[in-house]
Amino acid sequence: MEHKQLPILMERDEDGIYVVECPAFEGCYSQGATLDEALKNIHEVIELCLEEDKNRLLYEEYKPKELSFHLVTV
Repeated sequence: MEHKQLPILMERDEDGIYVVECPAFEGCYSQGATLDEALKNIHEVIELCLEEDKNRLLYEEYKPKELSFHLVTV
């Protein structure tokens, strides 16, 4: 399997914990006390997600042309 870059979203919550999600896969999220720990943890969760056939197929076909992230005030 070739290596690809996947998007992740990271947010630091009110307790200072880093919460991280990979929106390419349903339910693919983790957390960590530090940024490095959160990144290590999400990498492990992504590896677990890729053990599922449907996620492996998504990964193989994943070719985003553009990614953006926006904040909206409500």
